[in-house]
Amino acid sequence: MLRAGSRLWRRAGAHWAAAGPGPGNGADGARAEPELPLREDPSLLRASSAEVRERLRGLALVSAGFLSAGEEAELLRELEPELARGRYQGEHWDGAICGYRETERARWGGAGRALLLRVAAAAFPPPARPPLPLVHVLDLHPGGHVRPHVDSVKFCGCTIAGVSLLSPSVLRLVSCRPPQHRVELLLEPRSLYVLRGAARYEFTHEILPDAESWFGERRVPRGRRISIIYRNSPPDTAPDPLSDLPAFIPDTAPQNPPRTPQ
Repeated sequence: MLRAGSRLWRRAGAHWAAAGPGPGNGADGARAEPELPLREDPSLLRASSAEVRERLRGLALVSAGFLSAGEEAELLRELEPELARGRYQGEHWDGAICGYRETERARWGGAGRALLLRVAAAAFPPPARPPLPLVHVLDLHPGGHVRPHVDSVKFCGCTIAGVSLLSPSVLRLVSCRPPQHRVELLLEPRSLYVLRGAARYEFTHEILPDAESWFGERRVPRGRRISIIYRNSPPDTAPDPLSDLPAFIPDTAPQNPPRTPQ
């Protein structure tokens, strides 16, 4: 991952405005992004200004109820034995996650295979590259959180999509330039969020710790949260204007990051 400089970690007060759905332009090319075939709820997304709302229209979104309660239960039955073999870790190797355990899966049972097909259709429509077959599963402890970061352009393409299980949480996006531009997404259990284009490349994203877990005036208590995260492959060359964004620091990821055994 690429992590944000320390100046992006400071909390800033802002007046929040609701942001709605719609098409937009991505950071990975001049073309307009295709409309996602996805029902989204604008009440689950708040932006710091009308300018930010317009900038990320259709590029950062949440779809509530993407899974049924039965589908969530089936996925948990498949994931729990594998996750239970590991212990929660204090710090991730790249410093972006605190209080977690994780795995990557390429083989899934019926519920997992069906979910992959649905996410691919909803979040990765052509001409976007399809999701990678290796899917990241992140089990976040109730006391854990994800720090502000931007996924490495070496390992991730234009789109990130995540399915949330168990606990609600707040996903915050902060512009790399200027940092006062912010968006918050309320991730309810069984929802799907999608970040693409400018939302993926030009904003850090983080899962707020329990003490800071608010969505406007609403308190969002954090419990244990499992997320199933899909990414597509990177393009041959990194998109502009990443080269001149001062908030990015060099990627220090090891050549072969440690994997949790499957």
